[in-house]
Amino acid sequence: MADVLILGAGMTGLTTAMLLARDGHHVTVVDQNSAGPAHDAWSSWQRPGVPQFRLPHIALPRWRALIEQDLPDVLGELLERGGRRYNLLAEGVWPIEAGSSHRTGDERFDVVGARRPILEAAVAAAASRTAGVTIRRGVAVTGLLTGLYLTPGAPRVTGVRTRDGENLYAELVVDATGRRSSLPRLLAGIKAAAPLEEREEDGFVYYSRHYRSTDGSRPTYLGWLTEHFESLSTITLAADNDTWSVSFAISSRDRELRALRDVDVFERAATLYGNSASWSTIGEPITGVLSMANLEDRYRRLVVDGEPVVTGLVAVGDAWAATNPTLGLGLTLGALHGIALRDLLRDVNPQEHEKLARRFDEVTEETLTPYFRTLRSWSRHRRAEVAADIAGRPYETNDHEWLIAKALDAAKFRDPRLLRAAADIGALTAPAAGILDAPGLVDTVMALGGAAPQYTAPGPRRADLLSALA
Repeated sequence: MADVLILGAGMTGLTTAMLLARDGHHVTVVDQNSAGPAHDAWSSWQRPGVPQFRLPHIALPRWRALIEQDLPDVLGELLERGGRRYNLLAEGVWPIEAGSSHRTGDERFDVVGARRPILEAAVAAAASRTAGVTIRRGVAVTGLLTGLYLTPGAPRVTGVRTRDGENLYAELVVDATGRRSSLPRLLAGIKAAAPLEEREEDGFVYYSRHYRSTDGSRPTYLGWLTEHFESLSTITLAADNDTWSVSFAISSRDRELRALRDVDVFERAATLYGNSASWSTIGEPITGVLSMANLEDRYRRLVVDGEPVVTGLVAVGDAWAATNPTLGLGLTLGALHGIALRDLLRDVNPQEHEKLARRFDEVTEETLTPYFRTLRSWSRHRRAEVAADIAGRPYETNDHEWLIAKALDAAKFRDPRLLRAAADIGALTAPAAGILDAPGLVDTVMALGGAAPQYTAPGPRRADLLSALA
């Protein structure tokens, strides 16, 4: 068994730590933030450097299923702290065409609603009880340590140097520091070749507000969790302890809709959309309008032109690839990556440095990258579609995959099979291409949704929205 050092005590870092420790590895997790979760994680825990910490989150069905199978005590801890387990299909009030009766297998759509501090506090509590896991907070990493170059041109990482001058050694270093990973800088410090990176502006600004019940009542889904309209998207998420949230995702170039950061404007806007209207008018707000911006979609690979740029180090979760957060896939991809690393270490000894670097790259490309590329393609189209909305022109494209995605979104409430296909894609139960390969599915999608209007959810046109918010 190996000594593993994980950088970052967030969701992916701690999940990976528990998965590896339960296989017998000795895992140390370091995090630059000095404070751990307090008794009341929501009101008193701050995570500087984690821009999405106060923004709404959801543990999607695939994450819930993975954790329930491999780390069941994490799920138990989350539910004990008030996390709300519910079923995506059973929770909503859908149009009659989609059918509302339960079908065998629908239990796969169970999610757990919880705010990010509650999620992280539950994972941290479970990790602190896990034999073989040591968590050290307030430890900032400033450089990498290297040993003999067993692979020509690829430094072998043997540990890290901290801001306090301490050297921490390990057979494998795992970067789980998230969207703001400084891995390129750390690699440059040991004169490693630059990793392959693909970067582009995320192009969206997110405005959110949290609410809580005052009498035990909760809002009901009258539409999908994420719905798209002319100029913006809405996101409504049930959370822990009778709380919930409403969010808007707008173009970062939409100056007129930046007014949504104002509480009064935000509340007026929420009442204009069928699903979010009831979510913002029952209960009471517990935050002002929270915002997140200046994000990027980024993909990183440590094997370039078939050769590792470094050995003894891998990147997981958002440190590997960060995507548009609108669809809430980050937690699930992080858990999948941690499981992929655990499974690989069952076959490859970390001392086989080059083999591990190559194999982890191969596994990542086979199992994770297809999800990233699908989401990035969707994000590019959605950016372009919103830009066209702002310019007052229709968005036109010949991309068959986008046209199918739009048709499925329009038709999902018209057929029980399509509703479940849309839920499977959104839940990451399998890559979209595999789900859409089901016999006759795409034909049904195009027959029911191919000629639908650009936006089918009830909501105002852009001109009406701007007029209402003026």
